[in-house]
Amino acid sequence: MAEMKANLIFNPEGNDDVASRTIIKGNSTGLFQLNATKYNWAKNLYQVMVGNFWLPEKVSGLWEDAVQLKNLSEEEQRAYKGILSFLIFLDSIQTVNLPNFNDYITAPEVNLILSIQAYQEAIHSQSYAVILETVVDSQDRDDIYYFWKNDKHLLERNEFIGNIYQEFVDNPNDKNFFRGVIGNFLLESIYFYNGFAFFDTLADQGKMVATDRMINYIRRDELTHVTIFANIIKEIKVEFPDVYNEAMIYEMMGVAVDQEIKWSKHILGTNIIGMSHSNIENYTKWLANERLSMIGLKPLYEDVTANPYKHLDRLQDNNGEKGNFFESTVTNYAQSSAMNGSWDF
Repeated sequence: MAEMKANLIFNPEGNDDVASRTIIKGNSTGLFQLNATKYNWAKNLYQVMVGNFWLPEKVSGLWEDAVQLKNLSEEEQRAYKGILSFLIFLDSIQTVNLPNFNDYITAPEVNLILSIQAYQEAIHSQSYAVILETVVDSQDRDDIYYFWKNDKHLLERNEFIGNIYQEFVDNPNDKNFFRGVIGNFLLESIYFYNGFAFFDTLADQGKMVATDRMINYIRRDELTHVTIFANIIKEIKVEFPDVYNEAMIYEMMGVAVDQEIKWSKHILGTNIIGMSHSNIENYTKWLANERLSMIGLKPLYEDVTANPYKHLDRLQDNNGEKGNFFESTVTNYAQSSAMNGSWDF
């Protein structure tokens, strides 16, 4: 098997024929030959991702949230700031790190959507900056950015995913690449979602509604990112079974779920209405099962079969959405014209 090597900027000896194209370890010229594509899911995702274009500066109502923030309970304010800090870290590290993995993808249609993802992650970082500038007092902003310096739970989470990415950058072999791909999948599919649920829960009570509107835009993007890495994992399984490691997926999913539950219980405490510790645990495990199903794997938690956050169904109804609120594409918030195309879950 060929060793893992970064793509050449220009490779005159390459071959861009679809018949010889592979998700990794291919021999592309470096030219974006996008008229002939092998991975139709990437072509369809491009349509969706471009159609989801939005700008955080266009989200209205944040000044009202600035007034409401001071009226939240102490527990709600702490959770608001701590969860923002974790979301800021996740999107920051994705913006910086995605090109490191994209350098090893040898299908231009997939390179394209990973580049769009990196752009969207940067937009998310800007969206958090807009929230902090508009909603949060200036003296509190640095405390939110660097919350991990004084919170060992958050530092542990940040170090876990950061180390996975850094190990691949330092030693880009097959094992570290696949581990990094799984890390991307877990970050996009598990790590954000109790945080998203917190903002939804506040909005369900009429609190911090503009912040939640921003979060809905972000979540819509993140669902496309989940789909990208789910498909990359499935393609590696087919094309490079020696790189694919199912045991590693289950092991890392288990660690991610345990960390997400531990962190969420810590930052949310016991006084956030609708987000009991049992709901946090069951939701995270239910979500893990859903994500494993996306990549064709059996559930890790067979006794958890339902999403416990039923209190958010009314938000789903208010948004005019069909299907589970947490998996919604948030079409009610779309700022651009819908584009044809579908994605494969």
